[in-house]
Amino acid sequence: MPTSTLSVVRLAASAAAGLTLLATAAGLAGAAPDSDSQGYVDSTARCSAPAVAVLFGSTSSSRIAICKTSSGGYEYRGVRVRDGAKLVLSATASNGGYVAESDGVTYTVTPNGLKVSTSGTVIRNEPLTDVHEPQGTTTSGTATTVTTTVTSTAPTSTTPTSTTPLPPPLPAEVGAR
Repeated sequence: MPTSTLSVVRLAASAAAGLTLLATAAGLAGAAPDSDSQGYVDSTARCSAPAVAVLFGSTSSSRIAICKTSSGGYEYRGVRVRDGAKLVLSATASNGGYVAESDGVTYTVTPNGLKVSTSGTVIRNEPLTDVHEPQGTTTSGTATTVTTTVTSTAPTSTTPTSTTPLPPPLPAEVGAR
């Protein structure tokens, strides 16, 4: 085989191996973190007994759990993945989803996504890419899991955040796994 042909074959094999490695790494990076019926393990997006998770999931930048408290109310538990910023608020059930408010910002969670808005203006509208509704009914009694691939067309920006220093993020909240 001529040297130039051999070089092209080696280059093609190297490129194919690199693409395979890249595809494998991308698949692992997008994998959902460990979870159970209470939410994501080692995460703020998790309900603590006696509260029960009614909905939890993740977007490209957040993990969220909606918990039903022992008093019958709801709690929003969210974490921003990039830096571990946590937000825990009272929530209410509304139109097939849950709504929580803090400092003029409204967080609306449905099985389809997370919408963050202020004064009626949508700041972010992110699809849930890993959705769990543990209270759903199945024949085996386990959590119902649905994966959606809805694409958001809403503009994105950062949510105003507090300047108070946060404790270090929990292991499951540092970057995507």
